[in-house]
Amino acid sequence: MTSTDIAEFWKKTAQEDWDTAQALFEISRFHHALFFCQLALEKILKGLVYAKTKTHPLPIHQLVKLTKQAGLTLTNIQQQQLEEITSWNIEARYDSYKREFYQKATKEFTFQWMKVAKELFLWIKNQY
Repeated sequence: MTSTDIAEFWKKTAQEDWDTAQALFEISRFHHALFFCQLALEKILKGLVYAKTKTHPLPIHQLVKLTKQAGLTLTNIQQQQLEEITSWNIEARYDSYKREFYQKATKEFTFQWMKVAKELFLWIKNQY
């Protein structure tokens, strides 16, 4: 697999996860939709890391750290947004956080944050 193939693989799977997030929102699986938003952003960033550095991204979920590895400069707002979105990965996975996360993931909360995540996703995708 060439380096272009690797970056394209990350982009393709990121888009698939974004599409899954959209589908989950449509059937009112809000906490799952948020988890897939985080996953899509993580993958699009990991692909960008590989595209820019020709090295494999860190095996982490922290989106802000991945942006740094990709050489991106974030605004304070983008950093705060990515920190919030990163928390969805942890909260959606671990039982001790799930109940609290499920209550947080209302339709309105999910709708607003999916708009934010989409803007970030497209911005990162345009950095390739």
